[in-house]
Amino acid sequence: MRVHWTETAQEHLAGIYAYIAQDSPEYALRMVDRLTRRSQQIADVPLSGRRVPEYDMDQIREVIEQPYRIIYHITPDQIDVIAVIHAARNVLRDGEAVE
Repeated sequence: MRVHWTETAQEHLAGIYAYIAQDSPEYALRMVDRLTRRSQQIADVPLSGRRVPEYDMDQIREVIEQPYRIIYHITPDQIDVIAVIHAARNVLRDGEAVE
């Protein structure tokens, strides 16, 4: 199945890169690469991620790539990565509402 990174998710990746790159541009690049490579797992086995506890809906799932949560929405035609947030954050409480 096709995996689409939404504009919001791409902005999250850019923010993660910018934050980590302050200390190590090389490590920042490796982290973003690790996060984006998880697309293959999501594409191959969409239900491999757990349901997002804040939403508890079958079609909204997440995979963990420490210390981040990659949150995605499964649709009939594709998988939309909708957010990449720090694992300590609560999607609802911290204002990162998933649409």
